[in-house]
Formats: sequence, C-alpha cells, structure tokens
Amino acid sequence: MAYYFSKILQMSFDEAVARVTEELKDGGFGILTDIDVQATLKKKLDADFRKYRILGACSPPYAYQALLAEDKIGTMLPCNVIVQEIAEGKVEVAAIDPIASMQAIQNPKLGSIAIEVQAKLKKVIDNL
Repeated sequence: MAYYFSKILQMSFDEAVARVTEELKDGGFGILTDIDVQATLKKKLDADFRKYRILGACSPPYAYQALLAEDKIGTMLPCNVIVQEIAEGKVEVAAIDPIASMQAIQNPKLGSIAIEVQAKLKKVIDNL
C-alpha cells in the first residue's frame, strides 16, 4: 500500500504552494506548520537542495476526534503535504495517506476518522 498520493502540476513552485494552501483551506484544513526544507538545509548544513516545502495540514474537528480516540495520536499529527519542484515549471504535490499511517495503531476507533480525512485530502489533491 502506498503511504501517500500525489499529483504533478505544470506551474511555478510559488504558484503551486499558493494553490495547495488555498485548496487545503477550501477542504477544511489549516496549515499549522510550513517548513522550507531548501532554506533549512542551506542554513544548517550549507547544502543546496531543490525547492521543497512541508505543509502541516490540520482539520481541527478530525484532530479533536482522533485525540479523543487515541491520546498518543499527536505523534502523527498534523497531516503532511509536500510541495517539491521536480523540474523548471513542474511541481509535485504529495499528501500522506492517513489510512496507511493509522494502520500502525491498534485502535479501531481511528479507522473511520482516517477514511474521512483520506477522502478530504484526496479531494484536495484531485482539485489541484
């Protein structure tokens, strides 16, 4: 089973980040974290790396349900969505598949939550 789903976009990196952010918002997700991997690796290691952002997306109602069902689920939150430039004008967007990540937890209460979040994240990616 794949642990993510993705889509290739024909646009600039900055346009892709803006579009992903808007689609996440429209899908009921907020962005809790925004990690600029390229800038971080340059600063910490003086290493050059492609444009790569990790957006920590969260749907508060689902996060709340998950936290009520499993108190350690916070170790797997938020749902990460990556935006990476794979060529000039070509960007890949990938999101974690919550069902794949929740399989590691032996708690049946999380199953329905993961299915709902998966459907919402897939819709975000499909709408790009």
